[in-house]
Amino acid sequence: MDCLFCKIMNGEIPSKKVYEDENTYAFYDIAPMAPIHVLIIPKKHVESADALSGDDLVLVQQLIFAAQKVARQLGIEKSGYRLVFNNGKDAGQTVFHMHMHLLGGDALADFGTRK
Repeated sequence: MDCLFCKIMNGEIPSKKVYEDENTYAFYDIAPMAPIHVLIIPKKHVESADALSGDDLVLVQQLIFAAQKVARQLGIEKSGYRLVFNNGKDAGQTVFHMHMHLLGGDALADFGTRK
């Protein structure tokens, strides 16, 4: 498979890992949109949220639980953070391996704007 995020998760492409468990992998985004910008991916390859089947719905729960752990680890669980899924090209999805953005570390600007 020629998936960028699968290659990152498998160590073929370097990343700055933040968190990993049996189902998820989290790493810093290389083009951050906030002081803290972490991508959280399922280890199972699913192209997008729209490609989820009923059997895959637990992946979303696993991503959210991983986000909670990352937020605690980075000390932003109390100040707040944003979780974002981009689904499809027109929504800004550029890597077609479902992933969730965790943004925080400061008061966030209006959605979609760069600080």
